[in-house]
Order: sequence, then structure tokens, then C-alpha cells
Amino acid sequence: MQTKLFKLVPLMAAVALTACKPEEKKADAAQPAASGDTIVVKIGSGAPKSGEIAHLGKDNENGAQLAVNEINAKGDLVIGGKKVKLELVGEDDAGDPKQGPVVAQKLVDAGAVAVVGHLNSGVSIPASAVYAAAGMVQVSPSSTNPDYTLKSTKTPKGSVSAYRVVATDAKQGPSVAKYLMEHGAKKVVVLDDATQYGKGLADQVDKTLKEGKVEVVAREAATDKTTDFKAILTKIKAMNPDYIFWGGMDATAAPLVKQMKELGLTAKLASADGACTEKMVELAGEASEGVVCSVAGMPLEKMAKGKDFVANYEKAFSGQKVQIYSPFAYDAVYAIVDAMKKANSVDREAIAAAMPKVSIEGLIGKIEFEPTGDIKGGAITINEIKGKKLTVAQIIQ
Repeated sequence: MQTKLFKLVPLMAAVALTACKPEEKKADAAQPAASGDTIVVKIGSGAPKSGEIAHLGKDNENGAQLAVNEINAKGDLVIGGKKVKLELVGEDDAGDPKQGPVVAQKLVDAGAVAVVGHLNSGVSIPASAVYAAAGMVQVSPSSTNPDYTLKSTKTPKGSVSAYRVVATDAKQGPSVAKYLMEHGAKKVVVLDDATQYGKGLADQVDKTLKEGKVEVVAREAATDKTTDFKAILTKIKAMNPDYIFWGGMDATAAPLVKQMKELGLTAKLASADGACTEKMVELAGEASEGVVCSVAGMPLEKMAKGKDFVANYEKAFSGQKVQIYSPFAYDAVYAIVDAMKKANSVDREAIAAAMPKVSIEGLIGKIEFEPTGDIKGGAITINEIKGKKLTVAQIIQ
């Protein structure tokens, strides 16, 4: 019996070791792949690449990819004595809040050390808890709801996880409302798409208008899938408002403004960054004339290297045009890389700990962060559509 038992011991140990291997592999998922003196470091990108706002999601991913391409082409990124090659890992969240945590977990499991994303606040907010739990930094190039940073959780080691490189709706909403007040707003209807982004923004506009003694004659909600607004517009027509504010995206703003014209409403449409796009102009056509909209950042033409960015973008992504936030996604990558350099590490928690020290002259301007994770001094640009072109009307610093 003793002899047989001793023979079984090595076999049992081998089986136990084999059983442990999948867990060991999972635990090492965030470790960069090494090849000689070069390591491959993954940065995630979460954005809608399918659905009604896929053009905006793809634009964000393109901006991040352009930065990755440039950094790799220079070949001088060295962290911890190792040459680093970046790899962008993109996932499609379809602009769906339910997909936010799913996509976040995919990027965590893929070994990304940080993430550029997501496009819209409704996805960024639920995804942020997954990134924080994994000790990862998430830098959104376009999520403007204040709750994204203010109500975010910290990493296991106590670092801020949620960052953004755009101004928040706490600045964007009041800026739009004040512009309307300066341009004849006496009676306004406030509509939103019932998303965290759309409703949150509309709430800010509504509050500021009322504080300015403007009459908000109706406060209504649709959805982010609504394309037929005729019933609500028929009711609004009798109210004779000066403006209708829409808290939503370009895919819904276009049918809204077209139907406003079809029903003979004289009110102007006002909206914010989700609808302040070339796609909105394309979809709405002549009906887009006179639409007022804002962007949570400086306009591309006012960026010092904006023309170079456009040229490089169009060369890299043939047939595609810059939408809104690809310059911000581009700078989000550079902010993450600056944190890597300051930490001299590609460890997730080390990057998170170094993010408050980030200080770079980016494409969009100076990039530094508040203790909350918000960018310092974000600008708001107010545009008006004239002759089927977005024309800068005002910049609020």
C-alpha cells in the first residue's frame, strides 16, 4: 500500500498543477506581452460602432487610433527600461447602457491597462464601476454628465478612475441657456430623450432659463429612438415658443427639426454636442438652417494644430471626416501615456495614481485634471448652422 501511495503522489500533484493553469493565465491578463526589449501595452476603446450614432463612436475610436499610430511611429516610448509598442483594442458598446459594463469587462479581460471611452454618459457611467474595480483609468473624450466623475468609485488602492477631457453639462447647459436668453428667448420648450446625457443636460438648461426669468412653457420627454415628433409638436405649436431645446443626439434632432418646419413652427431648434455635428446637417438638410448648438470644447479650427489633425485623420481614414470628439479621444491617449511616463510603469494602479500629475499641451489645449477627474478650464463653443455649415457664434472659456 505504501509503494502505490508514493507512486500516486506525483500524479496527483501534476493534476493539481494542470488544474491551476487557467486561473494563472487569467490573473496575468493585464501583463503586457513581451518580445525581447519591447513590450506591447494595450489601451482599450469603448464606443458605439453600430446603431444610430455609430459615426460618432467610430470617430472617437479613430482619434484614439491616430494617437496610437503616431506614438508607435516615433518609436521612443520607453517605460521601465523597456521599449513600448501600443495596441488599441476597440469594442462596440452600441450606445447601449446595458452594454457598458459588458464591454468594460471585455476590455479588462483583454488586458487593457487603461481605456478611452465611452462616447455617451449613459454608457460611461455604468461602465466606470467595472474599470474602477479593476484598478483602471477610464478617460472619456465626450461624456458630459457631471455624475460620471462626481459619483464615480475609486480603484482598490484609492485612486480616481474616471476622467474626462471635455467640459461638463454643469457648464454646457447654462452656456446654451444664456446664449438663448441673449438672443430673444422669452418662451422656451425643453425636450429630452430620457437618457442620462439628454435629461441631465436638459435639466441644466431648464434650471438656468427659469433662473433668468424665461418662461419654460413645456417640459417633455421622448426617447433616444423617437423619430416621429408630430404629436408633441402639434401641441407645442399652439404655445408659440421662441426656441425648442432638444437634449439628445443628431439622429433624433434631424427628424425633430424637419418636422418642426413641416408643421410650420417658427421656433428655432437649440441643442448641444450630441446634435452639433456635420451628420445632423446632412440628415436635416435645409431644415437645419438656424439651429443653435454647443460643443463641450474648443472648435477644431481654433486648435493650434487643428489643420494638421484633419489632414492626418483624412489620410489615415480614407473617406471619413472628423465628426466632433476625435481630437479629444486623440488627447485622451496622450494623457494616459503621460501618466505611464510619470509612473514609469504600465501597471494599472500605477497609471491611475499618476493621472493627477498629468500636464501636457494637447491638440485641444492644456490638459490637466481637477481632483474630481474633470479637465481644468474646459471651454464651451456655441455654433449656429448657416448655409449648411456649423459656424462658431461664441466661445465660453
